[in-house]
Amino acid sequence: MSIQNKTLKLCNCNKTMPLDARQLAAALNTGALTIHTELCRKESAAFSAVLGDPDVVVACTQEAPLFSELAEGAQSHAKMKFVNIRELAGWSAEGARATPKIAALLEAAALPDPEPLHAVSYKSAGDVLVIGPSDVALDWAERLSETLNASVLMTSANRGELPAQRRYPVWSGKVTSLSGYLGAFEVEWLQENPIDLDLCTRCNGCIAVCPEDAIDFSYQIDLSKCKGHRKCVTACGSVGAIDFSRAAAARKERFDLVLDLGRTPLIGVPDLPQGYAAPGDDPLAQALAVQKLAAMVGEFEKPRFFAYNERICAHSRSAKQGCDKCLDVCSTGAISPDGDRIRVEPHLCAGCGGCATVCPSGALTHAYPRVPDVGLRLKTLLSTYRDAGGKDACLLIHNAEDGHALVQSLGRRGKGLPARVIPIEVFHVASIGMDVWLGAIAYGASQVVVVSAGKEPEGYAEAIRVQM
Repeated sequence: MSIQNKTLKLCNCNKTMPLDARQLAAALNTGALTIHTELCRKESAAFSAVLGDPDVVVACTQEAPLFSELAEGAQSHAKMKFVNIRELAGWSAEGARATPKIAALLEAAALPDPEPLHAVSYKSAGDVLVIGPSDVALDWAERLSETLNASVLMTSANRGELPAQRRYPVWSGKVTSLSGYLGAFEVEWLQENPIDLDLCTRCNGCIAVCPEDAIDFSYQIDLSKCKGHRKCVTACGSVGAIDFSRAAAARKERFDLVLDLGRTPLIGVPDLPQGYAAPGDDPLAQALAVQKLAAMVGEFEKPRFFAYNERICAHSRSAKQGCDKCLDVCSTGAISPDGDRIRVEPHLCAGCGGCATVCPSGALTHAYPRVPDVGLRLKTLLSTYRDAGGKDACLLIHNAEDGHALVQSLGRRGKGLPARVIPIEVFHVASIGMDVWLGAIAYGASQVVVVSAGKEPEGYAEAIRVQM
């Protein structure tokens, strides 16, 4: 459906954008257009007046929450879309020449949403494991236990003090394996300290008799201080929690969430899995991580971003090693060898699309958005731009996070984008490869620029450079 079949609301944001109603109407082949000046304030009645229409496109993203609230208050069933023409076009040193680009952005906003795909589901009951030195791990566990089902794995005894009430499990040991994702983490560790916290009654008898002050109120023995008097064993008596001859015991548990407070993350990938936070030793970062984890309770869905055709995969044949490009570029550890094939864990896949971009056989393809959907968007942008009189179109591909912020900042604080530069926002810049770039040239673009603003791991930027 084109913009001609939708109601379009335009605003020049208090006359800070040079919008030409007649030129835009001609470029979009619509009827007469009205340019508002304060659509979000004094002229909001003009917006409310069209809420009975089925499809409304509003050329403003800043006030999208306000317009959505007005629509909800009016019990409107209008399908609304919001498009930014201000920072992307109007706020520019070349804003007066940006009519073709503005027309292209508006026409692209009228495109239908991509078809829904199979979803990947997560389920979290809020069982969180806090891993780290005893003092900081116990402190955060106390706070988290008010809203989540907390457990603690102390990796060292740093004068932390176990709580007066045994309200949540506390273990100690060295993590040997941590894998999984939101709702399905599996943690393995070795219990190495002579004191078994599951057996310990926290009677303080061992602390009272230790002559080296090697036992603190985390009920763990600092073996660097212990001289082997074994008075603690005698004090523990029949409880049997202290045993210096006990072999290190392997333990394994499953959790929905993991808060890793160690200096180095236990999961060593650039993009960490959902439900796992590794804020390091910075208190502010720890607080933000805890806040984020506390919201990860319930059922969640995300698109299944990829499609895999193992029949044309070149990873291996008859146990002969072949292509590893997707394994090398994946920043989440979602891809692993599986005999002559590969296996992609959809719960770990973050949707970057780098695997599809570097795949030489087409065995891996990016499914959300699909290449045909991206192609239609490019075709609409470039054909509308050309038909409106635009020349030498340059596509600027950026992501929805730091790339988006950079483009916004150019409009707000700088000279803005040139009139010929058409931004196209994607989930991840690595999801757009040579097939799309060449398609853009075929549709009339004179140049394609990919902006990696820094969030993407270097491997993705290098993969894009190689293709270019």
